[in-house]
Amino acid sequence: MKRNTSSLFLPAIGMLLTIMMSGSKSSTSSPAAQAVRLENAFPGLTFERPVEFTHAGDGSNRVFVNEQPGRIRVFRNDPSVQSAGVYLDITDRVSSEGEMGLLGLAFHPDFRQNGYLYVNYTKRKPLETIIARFKVSASDPNRIDPSTETVMLRFPQPYDNHNGGKLAFGPDGYLYIATGDGGAWGDQHNYAQNRSSLLGKILRIDVDNTTKGLYGIPADNPYAGNQEGFREEIYAYGLRNPWRFSFDRQTGQLWAGDVGQNEFEEIDLITKGGNYGWRLKEGGRCYNPRHDCDNGQLIDPVHTYPRTDGVSVTGGFVYRGSQLPSLRGKYIFGDYSNGKLWALSFDNNRKTSHALISGDGGSISAFGEDAAGELYILDHSSGKIKRFMQ
Repeated sequence: MKRNTSSLFLPAIGMLLTIMMSGSKSSTSSPAAQAVRLENAFPGLTFERPVEFTHAGDGSNRVFVNEQPGRIRVFRNDPSVQSAGVYLDITDRVSSEGEMGLLGLAFHPDFRQNGYLYVNYTKRKPLETIIARFKVSASDPNRIDPSTETVMLRFPQPYDNHNGGKLAFGPDGYLYIATGDGGAWGDQHNYAQNRSSLLGKILRIDVDNTTKGLYGIPADNPYAGNQEGFREEIYAYGLRNPWRFSFDRQTGQLWAGDVGQNEFEEIDLITKGGNYGWRLKEGGRCYNPRHDCDNGQLIDPVHTYPRTDGVSVTGGFVYRGSQLPSLRGKYIFGDYSNGKLWALSFDNNRKTSHALISGDGGSISAFGEDAAGELYILDHSSGKIKRFMQ
């Protein structure tokens, strides 16, 4: 999640941001993509601080929504639906004030056979992030028994913001985990550059390899088997708070939105072993130190935008659906603070243009993708889920 300007939760979690942002379009924007309109995808449903929308990949036509306080809701992917059942309730163990909460959800690629799903949540006493596995009920496919929890990974959080949150299985079958830099201001402990820490990273683990514990380390992880004390789970590092990332379902590329400090929000194309610069750099500029910060090994963002366009990026998806032809193949992302949505065009992993396509997203806590690749927006403040129309 977000920028630590105060106790506000940016972009997705916490109190409603009341700062009014400029409606002007960036001078570098391109009109290549057509504007879209948004409509309420499920008029009969309202959620409590929604932060994740996904499907199980099991052909059931169900979708699932994380509510920040600690519930997962399940319902048919049908605009006429009038109720959303409680799939999992772990509010008794989740701390959800500020940027904390039930932040991530990922279904195992073989969910139809093994019934496993994975969640990312925060708790206090002690303050920590927990990655846990649950199993669907054998008697009710629309219910998870909270007692089936197996904690796969836990690590301390120094502060209650910049907790990351996203979980997703990659095309390689491994589980990817987003972690923030631990919070406060300016990554004062330099966790993001410290490869002995799990903070400020994208992690990758093998949940199917339990020969040496609850999970295994993929053999090609950058620091697998290292002798320097670096965490073997690390896939990429130097990130401030990559609250939301996604895989392009066509190419398998990993895209992330990383929330900035004072000047820039950024979109990153994540590669194995990459160092994305924080806290040495913010966007493409030196942050700490203010000069001579780049040794030539840091990876700059694919795209940045300044505070005049928004202050809290929410990463989205490369659109691969069929309903919006003008957006196909473009990376769609937004900003929590002002509801702006953009479409980013790219070629050979380089930005060619970007266009403002809507200013009506609301408090965009997350984007979701259904089984057909159609996109949805979660409005954290209203509790509504919106879909794209053209």
